[in-house]
Amino acid sequence: EPNKVAEAVTSWGLDYVVLTSVDRDDLVDQGAGHFRKVVQRLKELSGVGAGETENDNGNGEKKEKKKAIIVEALTPDFCGELDLVTQVATSGLDVYAHNIETVERLTPRVRDRRAGYQQSLNVLGHVKQVNPNVLTKTSIMLGLGETDEEIRTTMQELRENDVDVVTFGQYLQPSRRHLPVKEYVTPEKFEEWGVEAEERF
Repeated sequence: EPNKVAEAVTSWGLDYVVLTSVDRDDLVDQGAGHFRKVVQRLKELSGVGAGETENDNGNGEKKEKKKAIIVEALTPDFCGELDLVTQVATSGLDVYAHNIETVERLTPRVRDRRAGYQQSLNVLGHVKQVNPNVLTKTSIMLGLGETDEEIRTTMQELRENDVDVVTFGQYLQPSRRHLPVKEYVTPEKFEEWGVEAEERF
């Protein structure tokens, strides 16, 4: 399957691809090995960096080689097993993404009981320890009842773990069984968070 996925993606001519999966707690390695194989095969097939050229059949003419695809892996927390995180982080990917989802106070209500706020911070921090060159990325949902100060604390703790990219999104209630929306955040507020994050963190 890793080869099939990689061949399909490269055939589409994409510059950027995000790999993700459902949690695979049923597997010994929780899917980390599969992530690693897909990333490595994608890198093998995409080959070289953007802008490099090669001779065209030795006739002296140059043709542009295809761009090396940028690969992001959006992973679960692998139950906090950092050796599994290492497998993915050192696979040759460009961006390692793992979503912290919400602020610490709301984590027990929002996320699966097996997940944890500190566990997610540990995952993101570990990625940088084993591969300082990879970009780390996470996302936070707004509108669940978090306060501005809690958001600032979360951003600060993410920065302390060398997280490079943080995205904000509006929480939407998937079904009546899920938590209700506490607030619809305005586009202007999102803009304000963007400015503050770039200036302070």
